[in-house]
This record gives sequence, C-alpha cells and structure tokens, in this order.
Amino acid sequence: MKTAKNNIAIGFLVSLLLMGGSLHAQSRKWVSQFSHFQGYFNPALTGYEGSMVRGFVRNQWGGIEGAPKTYFVSAELDFGELSGVEDPALLGKNSFSLNLVQDNYGAFRDNEVTVNYAARIRLTERHNLRLGTGVSYQSVRLDGNSLTAEEANDPVIGKYIGTFSNTNVLDFNIGMALTHANYYISYGVHRVNGGSIQNGDEFMEGYPAEQMVQAGYREAVSDNIAVAANGMVRFRKDLPDAVEFNFKVLMMDRVWLGFGHRIDYASHGQVGFLTGRLRLGYVYEFPTAKSYLLPGGIHEFTVALSVFRKNERRYSKEVLIW
Repeated sequence: MKTAKNNIAIGFLVSLLLMGGSLHAQSRKWVSQFSHFQGYFNPALTGYEGSMVRGFVRNQWGGIEGAPKTYFVSAELDFGELSGVEDPALLGKNSFSLNLVQDNYGAFRDNEVTVNYAARIRLTERHNLRLGTGVSYQSVRLDGNSLTAEEANDPVIGKYIGTFSNTNVLDFNIGMALTHANYYISYGVHRVNGGSIQNGDEFMEGYPAEQMVQAGYREAVSDNIAVAANGMVRFRKDLPDAVEFNFKVLMMDRVWLGFGHRIDYASHGQVGFLTGRLRLGYVYEFPTAKSYLLPGGIHEFTVALSVFRKNERRYSKEVLIW
C-alpha cells in the first residue's frame, strides 16, 4: 500500500512539472545541449554545420515509473557539400533534414516526424540569410491505465481512463536566421497552425504555437583553446517563458567542458569529445531549488556524425562546435 501511494505521488509530481498545470499532453521538449540541435528548433538552421547525422537520449529521474524519457535522431543533407562546393556553409544554397522524436512522460507517448527545408541567400562575403520551413506530423498516445488520480479527474482526459487513445496532429514550422562562421541569430515558430489539423480522440485542445529565438557566438582564442556561448528563449501562451544558455571551452580541438543554466528550472555541467568525424557529449543536469520536486538528476547523451568532413580546422581560427 505504501509503495502504491508513493507511485501515485510521484506520478502527480511528474505531471505537474511537465505540463505546467495543463493536463492535455502538451509538454515542452527539453534538451540541455540545444546548440547541437539548432535545426530541430529552427528549420532555417538546417545544414548550418553541413551534412550531419545526430541523436540524443535524455533520461530524467531514472528508475521512477513514468519519468520523462526523450529519444531523438536526425539526418541533415547539405546539397552544396554533396556537389563538392569548397565552402558549403557560405556558398551552398539548399539543405534538407529529417527529424524523429519520441517523448515519453507519464501516461503519454509522443512520436513526431519533421521534414525541414532551408534555403540560403548570400548577403556579404561572410554572411548568409537563411529561410526555412518544415512539416511536422505528431502522434500522441494516451495510456488510460497509467493516469494519476489528478489526471483521472481532468474533464478532458479523464474520460479515457482504462483505455488506449490516440490523436494525430499535422502542422508547420517556419524560421529565419542570419549566420556567420562565428555567430548567428535566429527566430523560429513551431506549430504555426496551432495544432488545429488533427484527428483521432479529442484529449488535446489544440497545440499552441511556440516561438523560439536562438543566438550564439564562438571564437578561437589561441591555437589550442576555443570558446562557444549559446542562448535560447522560448515563448508559448499556455506555458511560462523559458530562457536558457550554455558555455563551452574546447581544448586541443578534441575535448570540451561546459556549463549551462535554464532560468528557474535547472543547471548542468557537460563534457564532450571529438574524434575523426564523430562528436560525443554528456550532460548531467540538476534542478534548481525552486523547481526541485524529485530526487536524482537528469542524464543526457548526444552524438553527431559528420558525413563529409572530419573534425579538423580548415583555417587557423575555425571553431569546430557550437
């Protein structure tokens, strides 16, 4: 009996933390190393680092039933690299990506497929204006057998208790970005249509659009040391604004150390390695006192594989990561 009560309490806390008071399967997807996955948040940044295969696994409060788990994999193709352009990041014109995300939290399993396309307009010798668009298809499954007591009393999803239900959403993403080899600033919108194109069971009342501003700067300060700083702000009408940033130091073009903070939510430390065409990263994230609900931290593992080029500088001041 005590274990059952603990599980109910834990499930209730998970639901509150993830859904920000809304029990309608609309959680935010967090990734501490967001600077490695710019193209997912803004289609205009597709192919910014060239042709890549990327992925991450994010595990919150491991060992607790219903705790959030996120899996992501993407493939980006820069057509300039494919055709042999000497500097595709500057001279290439088109890129394409396929992104797959699975987000599990409490009673919900959220699968998303997004196809992005980006085009570039060269503004100056070193600057590009990038425009991007994407189409996303999202399938959300509700396991009514895993609802908490609080969710079971919700008038929208409570009627699905004891059953399996699905809803599917088709929507669109847009974005634009000003990019340079050493810095970028971008603005993007996910779910421009507000989730109004959907079918299946009606346990979601729309899916509000989310606006995202990303910016970053990187610089090689010596032959052996480079730094990179990135920030992101997210706006959505049914959730609090989210502000996060991270900072990395890359040493010998092989190892990086860094830290980051999501204001009012969490801080993290990170470490990563570059070798050949491969980039590996690990984050340990811990909640701030204000958002602390459950014991234990959050683990996040990332991997990125460059398809056409090795992790080596092409010129003396080039920086190999964001």
